[in-house]
Amino acid sequence: MSMLSKIGLLTVVFVVSGLCVNAVQEPESTDETLQKKLVNDYNVYALPLPEKMDFAGEPVPLHEPDIRERMDRELLVNTYWQSNGLLIFKRANKYFPIIEPLLKKHGLPDDFKYLAVAESGLENNRSPAGAAGFWHFLKGTGREYGLEINDYVDERYNLEKATEVAAEYLKKSKDRFGSWTLAAAAYNAGNGGVNKQITRQKADTYYYDLLLNDETSRYVFRILAFKEILSNPKKYGFNFREQDLYKNIPTYKVKVDTAVTDFADFAKKFDINYKILKLHNPWLRDTYLKNSSRKEYLIEIPEKGYYNAKK
Repeated sequence: MSMLSKIGLLTVVFVVSGLCVNAVQEPESTDETLQKKLVNDYNVYALPLPEKMDFAGEPVPLHEPDIRERMDRELLVNTYWQSNGLLIFKRANKYFPIIEPLLKKHGLPDDFKYLAVAESGLENNRSPAGAAGFWHFLKGTGREYGLEINDYVDERYNLEKATEVAAEYLKKSKDRFGSWTLAAAAYNAGNGGVNKQITRQKADTYYYDLLLNDETSRYVFRILAFKEILSNPKKYGFNFREQDLYKNIPTYKVKVDTAVTDFADFAKKFDINYKILKLHNPWLRDTYLKNSSRKEYLIEIPEKGYYNAKK
């Protein structure tokens, strides 16, 4: 090796060594520290499936490979959608105490409260197909089961009445198919849709043996995922305090059997404003009530002391 080459090699070694020394001695930037902290604090893990699962007492055949994969998918999706999951924990504390006794009253297994979670996320919202309320009834189905739906009143948004109608619908499905799991699937696909597939596939009335459309195939597994996660918050990494959860505001009911010309004026009589009245009675769909039939309605008014509405 020539002297020039040796000098060059020494120079490279020196420079590289210098760089290494500088890299060790130079303090980390705030961004680098934050990145390391993020990597150390946040990890994504595969989730071990529970050894046993059931819906309404009916076992889930987790020993079957396709069932395991479908269950795994819904657990992963709903565990790692953390913001949505935490919101559902908060809402469940507020609304499950209303839903649970109504399901029990109508003889439905408690697990059906998780169907409401899968349908609406426990919100009075509306689907792209026009299904509305916590239980996502279409207009036709709601009217068929006795809910009033018009420009002034839409009882799909009345949680108590809609829960009772959902219970009635699900019991009829159970009577038809002999299975609570299949009744849950039929809530999504319709009784006719499920029956058609049973006939077409020459299958027994066993949900886990049926090949259904993508949405219905995922539907029961989403319900099961919500049941598992909401029943085991710590296991799935959800941490909260009691004061973090939403609370139900106590109310009393006022009977109304006449027209109401202006709900803003009506609200002031009870020391609340229009917004608060509508928050507690989302089934009232307009600013007034045209009640020519003199039907009796029960309007919920919050107890005093929970709002400071300006008069």
